[in-house]
Amino acid sequence: MINYIKGSFRELTKTKTLIIAALLIAINIILTRFLSFETQFLRIGFGFLPVAICGLLFGPVVSGFSAAIADLIGIFLFPKASFFPGFSITQFLYGAIYGFWFYKRKVTLSKIMLAVLCVSLFLDIGLNTLWLSILYGKGYIGLLPARTLKTATFYPIQVILIYSVNKILSKAKINI
Repeated sequence: MINYIKGSFRELTKTKTLIIAALLIAINIILTRFLSFETQFLRIGFGFLPVAICGLLFGPVVSGFSAAIADLIGIFLFPKASFFPGFSITQFLYGAIYGFWFYKRKVTLSKIMLAVLCVSLFLDIGLNTLWLSILYGKGYIGLLPARTLKTATFYPIQVILIYSVNKILSKAKINI
């Protein structure tokens, strides 16, 4: 496990990694801030896709930092709500989880399903609901039904998109 994380840290020393990560950060910001449907308690968008791609290509460290940086740049340049550091922590964990599941591993449909399930249960339903509860003073249990419905509905879409992008990347034999 330590070597796995060290390998992801070593990715940060490569210029190509930094350039591609920066492009994925920009895509993440565009998909999250401009091409998503957002209410006070729900966001439906495709910002997860560049995070998953970054995790696949560069591992948990680069992907985690990229997701957190995209969140910070997005909230400060294009604010739609108040800044709350918990969401940046969650974004880092999104990237780290995708990186742990996908980096330097054979990515199968079952692994994608499990990775998205972990992200959906622990981060989307768990942590983000907690942060919204704290931020807006609403009851955690009261927020759960709508957030759970959104997450359950969006789960297969996330799995299909990550699976499709992985197939495209593996066929293209991208060698980073």
